[in-house]
This record gives sequence, C-alpha cells and structure tokens, in this order.
Amino acid sequence: MTDPHPTPPDTPAPATPGPEASGAAPAGDAAPVRFDTKVAVLLRDDLAVWQRLNVTAFLVSGLGTARPEVIGEPYADAGGTGYLPMFRQPVLVFEGTKETLTAAHARALSRGLAVAVFTGDLFSTGNDRDNRAAVRAVPGDALDLAGLAVYG
Repeated sequence: MTDPHPTPPDTPAPATPGPEASGAAPAGDAAPVRFDTKVAVLLRDDLAVWQRLNVTAFLVSGLGTARPEVIGEPYADAGGTGYLPMFRQPVLVFEGTKETLTAAHARALSRGLAVAVFTGDLFSTGNDRDNRAAVRAVPGDALDLAGLAVYG
C-alpha cells in the first residue's frame, strides 16, 4: 500500500536531530543515518603502511572508554554468535604533513575536542606505561606527532 501523503523529495531535513543523530534509525525507516559528531584520524604522510595501521588502531582504541556514546550495540550473526560492538559511525581517515598535524592538534585542543595522540617516540616503546611516559616528557606544542584522533 502506498502512502497517501508522500513527502516530496525536495523536503529539507528536520532542523533538530532526530533518533538518527544517536545512530539509531526508527524501525522501518530506510532514511540515511546522519551524525552530529565526527570521528577523525589524521596520519602523518611519511609513515610506512604498517605504521599507519598500527597508529590508527592505537588512536581509536581510547575513544570508546573516554566517550562511550561513540560505541554502538553488540553485533550477532544469524546463528546467534555474539560479537563486540564497534563505533556507531564511520571513522574518517586523513593524512597530512607534520605541520598539518601540529596545526590540527592545536585547533582540536582549542575547540575542546577529545584528542588522542601517537608520537614518533611510541614506535620504540613496548607498553602503555612507557608510551605515557614518552608523551609526558614532551611539551604539547613540541610533540613529534605521527597521528591524532579527534571526536566531537
């Protein structure tokens, strides 16, 4: 049965976020899901492929604990096997020069965004304690950024 009152295709989206802003579309609604936040990773453009993958994994690993709202619901397959939840929204991944990372870092901090950093020193450490000490040893504006992640 067709809707006797269809919405014209050029109708603007609502001005206030609906349930889709939380990542959940209303039941039976095929409308695209839109988010009022972004998850972004910025990687230095001179990293090897393995470094890019490693840095990205480390950077996004802290977002779910710091900002639980970024995590969606658990997954399950048709046989009932459960899987861990993942981000509720896409992660945008970019690359840039060292100078671009420095500027983006300063901008993200000035905007009060949640920020994760991965510095060049972390490629030579082997554990979380030493990673934190390596970052703590350098002033923020002098960090040798290999990558950063922001949420907001």
